[in-house]
Parts: sequence; structure tokens; C-alpha cells
Amino acid sequence: MKIMIIGATGMAGSAITKLALDRGHTVVAIGRSETKLATLPANPNLQTKAQDAFDLTLSELQAVDVVVDAMATSPDKAYRHVDLATKLIAQLREQQRPRLVFILGAGSLTTGDDQHLFVHDIESNPANAAFVAIPQNQLAELTFLRTVTNVDWVGISPAATFTTGPATPVQYGQDTLLTNADGESVTNSGTMAVAVLDELEAPQHHQERFTVANQ
Repeated sequence: MKIMIIGATGMAGSAITKLALDRGHTVVAIGRSETKLATLPANPNLQTKAQDAFDLTLSELQAVDVVVDAMATSPDKAYRHVDLATKLIAQLREQQRPRLVFILGAGSLTTGDDQHLFVHDIESNPANAAFVAIPQNQLAELTFLRTVTNVDWVGISPAATFTTGPATPVQYGQDTLLTNADGESVTNSGTMAVAVLDELEAPQHHQERFTVANQ
């Protein structure tokens, strides 16, 4: 499988890139920094491109089987999550390939007895003001994606804490924030990478979001 990974040098993107290569796939790694792209593991199946994801052409997208959007942004540019999703969808309307995979946030998951959106818990804590625009815009991104019925997309949300770390046994859910037996809500980057590659190799979800967490 030929997989394009947008944001391939970020926390999620680099873990997905490494695992995809380890499983024998061909990877086109997209990032803005030549220097950071050069730190990815050397592999004959890896091609790197230093370019803005917004400049990707239809022919470049259709040259791969899957596009993974793992782009990270600063909070003041959080709207770019929505902008990139809408651009990719617009380019690929009524196309049979590539499949689109969006790494989303936890804010759009529900939690508590009343099943409220987790983003409201994030918003309620003043300490989160500096970054709250990111989960807010990733919620808007998912809201848009749920209107799309003629592109093969899937969204994957991590748990409340998304952090660098090795793969663990994967806990799966749909729209509710997951916790483990100790009440912790954590997804390691390695766990996310396993969930992404397993979904690509044996598709179970189309035009919907699911969530994964460490067990």
C-alpha cells in the first residue's frame, strides 16, 4: 500500500510513518521542514516531500492509496484543521481513491452521565485557554466530515491525553471518551499508529469516526 502522511514529522505522523514502513508499506512523508523530514528513519520505501499540504495537487493525492492527515497546528492557526479537511474533500469528491484518514481530537467525544462533549470540560478550565482553539476546531472538522457521503473518509480520535509513547493493547470505541481500568484516559502515539495501520490493512470504518485508547 502507498500511504501519504501529512504532518509526518509530528507526534502522531512520525509514529504512523515508522509503523507503516515496518509493515512494508511505501510512505510519502509530507512536512514543512526539510530538516525534520531528514530525521525520519532511512528506508528505501520512504519518500519525503517538504511542502505545504495545502499545495498538494489532485494528481499527487491520486498517486497514493491512502492520505493520512496528521497535521498539527499552533492554537492561533487551529482553523487550518478545518481548512485542510475541506480542501482534501473538495479535491476528492466522487473519486474512488485515495482513502482519507483524519487524526482528530478528543474534544468531540462524549463523556459523563449526561454524555456532554468533552470539549466543554476543556473549555471550563481557564488553564486550557491557550490551546482550547485546537479541540474546538477539530470538533468543527468532524462536524464537516459527517456531512460528506461521496468520499471514503474515516476519523480517529485519541483519548483525553494524547502523548508520545509505545504501542499498548488497543481499546476501541465509537463516540464516547474511553478510560482504562484505572480510570485513565490516555492514547500513546504508538497505540494510535497501530489503530491506523490496522484500519488501513483491514478496513472496518467508512464515513465515520471511531476512538482508540491504551488499555
